[in-house]
Amino acid sequence: MPRPGVREGTIVVYTDIACAWSTVLIARLLRARAELGLTGQVHLDHRVFLLEDVNSFPIPKKFLDSEIPVVGALEPDMGWKNWQADPSEWPVTTAPANEAVHAAKEQSPEAAEELDMALRVAFFRDSRCIALRHEILDIAGGCPHVDARALGEALDDGRARGPMMRDYRANRDAVQGSPHLFFADGYDVHNPGIELKWVGEQGAGFPVVEHDDPGVAADLVRRAAPRVRPSP
Repeated sequence: MPRPGVREGTIVVYTDIACAWSTVLIARLLRARAELGLTGQVHLDHRVFLLEDVNSFPIPKKFLDSEIPVVGALEPDMGWKNWQADPSEWPVTTAPANEAVHAAKEQSPEAAEELDMALRVAFFRDSRCIALRHEILDIAGGCPHVDARALGEALDDGRARGPMMRDYRANRDAVQGSPHLFFADGYDVHNPGIELKWVGEQGAGFPVVEHDDPGVAADLVRRAAPRVRPSP
């Protein structure tokens, strides 16, 4: 089965911005990286696992309404809220937001990381319709490393959409779900640190977290850190 290529010092992360579980993991990875003093040495390479394409339907609001009270308890400082805006403003697609993160990679790894998290916060905390171009660019304007004007140009000409979708199609079968991480040493793991089950049908029931180990994030960051090679 094909696997995505991964550079040393990078964690390839297949997610969808509207996936709450991946948002928990990414927050933990970024925090662990800072605590370990590896900011600038380890980067997240965001790739898309487009749930609306996998499932052939938009992410239903009722799915996240049942998840957020559970997921929010894992990382409460993020300020999670169930959708507060009018239901008619619920984003029926995350493709433009995911595309924006891929377009931001053209600027820098830091730009892509910042925009990815800012879009997640805008969706899960602020109930903003991240399917809309003007919302995406307004959110991008608050990211220090993102040039929102250049991002708008990239969205208008679609330069990131093709590569994003080709990578998704090429590696979809290797990805178990969102989030799935790949490392330069060949290791990969799906939703690390969390074991859960669903009680009842998704959308009508609720998730139960049976095990949660936040410390896994630090182990993963260490694994991705560039190796120090001896001098010749």
